[in-house]
Amino acid sequence: MEKKWLPAAGALLLGILLVLGIRHLLEGEELSGLGAYTQEEEGFRAMEFGEGNLEAISEAAAEAGLSLGEGAAAFMVDRDFSLSGEEPSVFTASRLSSLWDTFYEKKPAELSKLASAYETVLGDLEYFPIPAGDSEGSALYSYEDSWGAERTYGGDRRHEGTDIMDGGNGSGFFPVVSVSDGVVEHTGWLELGGWRLGIRAPGGAYFYYAHLSSYDHEFVPGEEIKAGQLLGFMGDTGYSKVEGTGGNFAVHLHFGVYLRTDHHEELSVNPYWLLKYLERKKVKYAY
Repeated sequence: MEKKWLPAAGALLLGILLVLGIRHLLEGEELSGLGAYTQEEEGFRAMEFGEGNLEAISEAAAEAGLSLGEGAAAFMVDRDFSLSGEEPSVFTASRLSSLWDTFYEKKPAELSKLASAYETVLGDLEYFPIPAGDSEGSALYSYEDSWGAERTYGGDRRHEGTDIMDGGNGSGFFPVVSVSDGVVEHTGWLELGGWRLGIRAPGGAYFYYAHLSSYDHEFVPGEEIKAGQLLGFMGDTGYSKVEGTGGNFAVHLHFGVYLRTDHHEELSVNPYWLLKYLERKKVKYAY
């Protein structure tokens, strides 16, 4: 009997050790992308939340007593920084609490730093930059995920934003509003951006609005801005050293999002899924 029992016990013990070993390896893989500078890497910068998931994460975080940034960090680390293809229903408060506790126990400083970076990008977002209107033309715009695409004017470079394209209304039709509260840091003419505004949100994100046809008024650095406030109108200015030059490309708003990191004063992140999230959050203008 003992000779039969010992091999069986040994097999059981080996099975337990294998399960524990596999679990350890999986947990290691889950945290392999989490380091001191994760917020400077492509996975974080891509902001690949997918359709409808930011809303679900926001609700789960609130229920779990966590910030939106903490919720985003935990779910992104768990899914290797890509939530595309996930159903919003999987982002529950109970799952979030479990993930946060597990990851925080292993790498508290790194997870907290990543969560802070997500909070910087997401925490102040309130409105889509194009308001809802009362005319047929107000729905004639489009945008796609073009962050990182090749650009050649002024030398080879990557596209650092999302272009919201006019659908045929022309320059000066679409109002452009601030997505957040903030303070004006930069205004006036820029060769690449034309008439542009750069606004620093309270949490530290820098929101960039370029190629405006005109401003609502003469903005000055240090001026306080409220979320939903009119900034100006969509246009086609830029790609010239001559102030006021337009017509070098199709009418659109270039919207960029930047944050400060340990090694970068302004590091771009992908605005595409942030804009998808904000499309459900519009102020109403008559135009």
